[in-house]
Amino acid sequence: MLNIIFTQRQGNYPGRSKANKTNILAAVNTCLAVCLLAAVTACANSPNSKALEESLAADPKLKQNPVVFSSPPPATAIETNSTAKLPPDFPTEIPLYPNAELIEVGGQTDPSQKNVRLRWESTDPVNSVQNFYSTEFGRRNWEIVNRPTAEGQGSLVATRDNLRVTVSLSPTQKVGGSTEFAIDYSKETPEIAASPQPNNSESSASPTASPSPSNSEGTTPTPSASPKSAQVSQLDTQIPQQLRQYVADLSQLEVLKVRSTESANLETASSLPKPNKIITRREYARWLVAANNQIYASRQAKQIRLAVDSSEPAFSDVPKTDPDFSAIQGLAEAGVIPSSLSGESKDVKFRPDAPLTRETMILWKVPLDSRQVLPTANIDGVKEKWGFQDASKIDSQASRAVLADFNNGDLANIRRVFGFTTLFQPKKSVTRAEAAASLWYFGVQDQGLSAKDALEAKSQLAE
Repeated sequence: MLNIIFTQRQGNYPGRSKANKTNILAAVNTCLAVCLLAAVTACANSPNSKALEESLAADPKLKQNPVVFSSPPPATAIETNSTAKLPPDFPTEIPLYPNAELIEVGGQTDPSQKNVRLRWESTDPVNSVQNFYSTEFGRRNWEIVNRPTAEGQGSLVATRDNLRVTVSLSPTQKVGGSTEFAIDYSKETPEIAASPQPNNSESSASPTASPSPSNSEGTTPTPSASPKSAQVSQLDTQIPQQLRQYVADLSQLEVLKVRSTESANLETASSLPKPNKIITRREYARWLVAANNQIYASRQAKQIRLAVDSSEPAFSDVPKTDPDFSAIQGLAEAGVIPSSLSGESKDVKFRPDAPLTRETMILWKVPLDSRQVLPTANIDGVKEKWGFQDASKIDSQASRAVLADFNNGDLANIRRVFGFTTLFQPKKSVTRAEAAASLWYFGVQDQGLSAKDALEAKSQLAE
């Protein structure tokens, strides 16, 4: 406003000098300063100014009890998982899960007892860990004295040479997808130790059935040398050690018949010739019928009827004149193998001399275990149960049998034949020894029979 007045006055008196303008501005500034000082002085004695001063004043209590701010204490170092190491005297015969990290070692408080607990963590699911130890303990000739339930409750306990091992599994995974499990081991005294001879030893006593798999309350039969199958040491040394006793028992049942030449008659030997030779589809079909009917010799309702000459061939390449017609046609008529009769296959050829693949072996064998229609299955279901990295390569029809085989726990054909594996390799050819191992047991859980059971039954009848 003063600037406006000044401008107007400057317009009215254009003749005034610049000195007059300077004097006027100085007078205005002086006036404003006096007004501002007067206002502050007036407020100093008011009640509001007093309240404002008190609100901004320091707390008198702080003067009496001053607070001393100290720097925070240094953080305590936490021992990381990577520092955990196996004890120096850890028994090498205890199998270690390959995809697990040791996070804690404890329990070494009593050196005389040697009770040690190892805590592990893995990114794999619980069932993969459980299947690994069930398979490895059996493969390494441990005696399994206790198994978890189907729901994963309980522990897997095994003994061997005075050594007792307990694998404790958590039925659920931790947040983040990791699985924790513990291994407790201790040396037992000779008086209470369970130290069986290896299953393939000639000095083993009569076989004793091990406890059931995780999905059964019965017993899981295991191959162990008996008076009727002690010739395992005479078998071809090329047979994998884990499969020798299976082959020995089936050889005693005289079901592993082979032909030396295409036109020769079937021959039965005390040992399996060329055990690592790839087996053909016709050979396995012949063995499958023979093993099933021998093991269920006393239960005709479970036997497969051989086809007769009047039957119309189900396959164009297996005529009535084929030496294995009765077995192959019998399997087709029973609906065990896919054919035009069952409507599950449009292929009219059997290809009897083609190599048998893993997925085909499971497709043919599992129906004689479950004795019912195979469940529906998909790639995700098979991968979730078995953990196979190549689940997508399994034929859709065969995947149903693969999934049903998993439900048989430790009696599963895949576990018995191939052990622990994350690759099924469905198109891979099967050897004679592997095929024999799949035929060692028929049935589910505790409701089936093994070749060992059949040998014992024959021995009792002979007496």
